[in-house]
Amino acid sequence: MKIVAALLAVLTLLSGCGDVQSALNAAGPSASMLKNLILFIVAVSLVVWLAVIAILILSLVRSRRVAQDETASGKRLQLFVTGAVMMTVFIVAGLTLASFLATRAINFTGEADLTIRVRAQQWWWQFIYEDATPDGGFQTANEMHIPVGRNVRVLLESPDVIHSFWVPSLAGKMDLVPGRENTLVFRADRSGVYRGQCAEFCGLQHSHMAFMVMADDEASYRRWANKQKAVAAMPQDADALAGKAVFLRKQCAACHTVRGTPAAGTTGPDLTHVGSRRTIGAGLLETTRGSLAAWIADPQTLKPGNNMPLVPLTGEELRQVSAYMEGLD
Repeated sequence: MKIVAALLAVLTLLSGCGDVQSALNAAGPSASMLKNLILFIVAVSLVVWLAVIAILILSLVRSRRVAQDETASGKRLQLFVTGAVMMTVFIVAGLTLASFLATRAINFTGEADLTIRVRAQQWWWQFIYEDATPDGGFQTANEMHIPVGRNVRVLLESPDVIHSFWVPSLAGKMDLVPGRENTLVFRADRSGVYRGQCAEFCGLQHSHMAFMVMADDEASYRRWANKQKAVAAMPQDADALAGKAVFLRKQCAACHTVRGTPAAGTTGPDLTHVGSRRTIGAGLLETTRGSLAAWIADPQTLKPGNNMPLVPLTGEELRQVSAYMEGLD
């Protein structure tokens, strides 16, 4: 009983773990199916384990007794082995059928209210909202906002290597394969922040390729989408204004887009609203002026192997550019 109580306590803890990744913190129909499948398999495995332990104890006790009828004992052993084999076949078939039905249910590609094209890069996520608002879409990086209660279709693609899109609280895993477009439909039934992760080894910084899915109520989502669609805010102070000039003068503008400015690069993430994101570097650092300055100054020390080159800046220029980035909300 203590083992069962401890197991239930752990499952309860994992079921309410907020934005920590957990398949037991189900917040949508697909994740709920997977959670129920996990609990079903755990329950069956626990029953089998208890049965094996009980039989082992019974065998140890009976082995101390002298068998009076070897023929009857042999027949009982034969019946037991036959029953055990049949039960094993039944259990394995049941678990296989349950897994098949759950997988089939979550891999539907039906109607969706919102379509987001997801491009996995080494090592960050590009989210392109193709029909987010009636008059056009936009793109962001490493953070996906979705409306609660509406089906979301993600079109998954990769330009480099195989990645895997996984938000355990909302859906199962789906690979992003170069040259192929995969589709996944999921829904969030309650508001919250749900952590996602690349689940396929994709290179040196695979473990630093996280993203967040924010499930918002309809009004909050619309406000966010309209804000993301807007061009970059005009700098309000001298440091940020000077930082904008440095950004456009240096090679930053060749790799990044800041809508509303001449910067229109497509190699790196869109930075139009980078200051409003919770993290930079695909979950590596919280978005603060200090972390922005550290990343700009030496991205290879923070995330070795990433494709951002070292941009030579003076201390004053670094201070100004970080002020500009922080103000892009």
